Amino acid sequence: MASLRTMALAMLIMISSFFFSSYASSDNFLMCLSASIPNKLLFAESSPRFSSVLASSVRNPRFLAPGTARPLCIITPTNASHAQAAVVCGRRHGVRLRVRSGGHDYEGLSYRSVRPGSAFAVVDLARLRSVRVTRGPPATAWVDSGATLGELYHAVGRASGRLAFPAGLCPTVGVGGHLSGGGFGMLLRKHGLAADHVVDAVLVDAKGRLLDRNSMGRDVFWAIRGGGGGGSFGIVLSWRVKLVPVPPTVTVFTVAKSVEEGAVDILAKWQEVAPALPDDLFVRVLVQGQVASFQSLYLGSCDALLPVMRHRFPALGVNRKHCKEMTWLQSVAYVYLGAGATVEDILNRTSAVDAVFSKATSDYVRRGISRDTWAEVFTGWLAKPDAGLMILDPYGGKIADVPESATPFPHRGGVLYNIQYMNFWEGSSEEAARAGWVKDLYTFMEPHVSKNPRQAYANYKDLWLGENVVGAGPIRSFEAGKVWGEKYYKSNFRRIAMAKHEIDPDDYFSNEQSIPPLAVQLILTNMAQVDRSY
Repeated sequence: MASLRTMALAMLIMISSFFFSSYASSDNFLMCLSASIPNKLLFAESSPRFSSVLASSVRNPRFLAPGTARPLCIITPTNASHAQAAVVCGRRHGVRLRVRSGGHDYEGLSYRSVRPGSAFAVVDLARLRSVRVTRGPPATAWVDSGATLGELYHAVGRASGRLAFPAGLCPTVGVGGHLSGGGFGMLLRKHGLAADHVVDAVLVDAKGRLLDRNSMGRDVFWAIRGGGGGGSFGIVLSWRVKLVPVPPTVTVFTVAKSVEEGAVDILAKWQEVAPALPDDLFVRVLVQGQVASFQSLYLGSCDALLPVMRHRFPALGVNRKHCKEMTWLQSVAYVYLGAGATVEDILNRTSAVDAVFSKATSDYVRRGISRDTWAEVFTGWLAKPDAGLMILDPYGGKIADVPESATPFPHRGGVLYNIQYMNFWEGSSEEAARAGWVKDLYTFMEPHVSKNPRQAYANYKDLWLGENVVGAGPIRSFEAGKVWGEKYYKSNFRRIAMAKHEIDPDDYFSNEQSIPPLAVQLILTNMAQVDRSY
């Protein structure tokens, strides 16, 4: 049976012209899929399990509302040939594919379309979640895109108490999407981005070919590490990542300061101190209501941490009672899930937050914000009844040492910290006020954050920043894409778009904020026109 499916897939690849048709036949598409993929891995809209499979990785109920454009079917591959067949069948029958690993796309673009009427299917990678750790040297891991960060962390921490991987805090985030947008967490100052540590990958491209680092080429491999690889260049099935050393004991602390206890002054000072601390020390801030909570990970003991805090940040008043010593793996559970969590809890693929409506956006700060502005944020914004929260992550250290052009992620030297604005609510009737708070605070902060362009983090995807516009034929416009693309990627956006043209010139893998293809010939033509004008 397996050989028949392999033969069927091979025939599809040989006879397909890979031309994207504007006419989509869902019945023919499903028949094509069934020739190469077991029916138990396919969930059409008529399937009794379609709704539950779709909802299984939806992290924001806003995108399950009636009227949301849903996929024709969901494909849940268990091996590379299934993903290849999905691409070939999609190209033959005019059905685009969206790729979901963990479902944390802030705008839900991995499983929904903003524009009704567009035929698409979802390739859900949740069944591809293997993690294979090699202790080395060098210490590496092959991790499938459908694995969560928690599953990756757990496998690494169990393999060795002296190894870690520098990625995000939330353990339910899918590896594929996280690495595709850069990926940062509490090890960013010591070890940089998650994407900085990718050394190989396996990709199914828009022709259904299975490619590794060498066969996909230098520019495409550069682009998938932070340039939106999960939804723009193909289906990244797995990644090989370098692991990083950590000491057997780390120290965490959380110190909360209210406005009455001097939160405004301490926060203003934090902007200066946090990006310049020793690389082993990371102190982030959660600002909500009238309280700023300073949350820290230190790669060492409490005895070593306290003198640093007394010398570099005495205003925070950290003492031995605040310290909690543990392993790095235990810190993952403690920081995100709380004091009662165990390392086994990070293996859960869902959390209570998944049932809550939310909206978020982001900024980068390159010059400290004045004390008076922070005072206004507390009194004028965080005190409102519909207020959300702000999360401030300090940069500096290793993330700043890497050149802006080394990966698509450009937010490196000179960045003090990242801001995430976020709000949550429980029902659709609250959306206008709660999401409006995010938008209005974002507008208020404009004079105080990065400029030309005003920068944003690609993994905090926000359609308020702009959407793709279809140009000639079915291909997204590069010029329209620059509106949002340069906010995420600065000048790297052009090179990412050129890599897109190299691997997917017909723009098969596309959505409202996918990378549009840019032909080198178009660049040369534009340059010639400029030269003639002088």
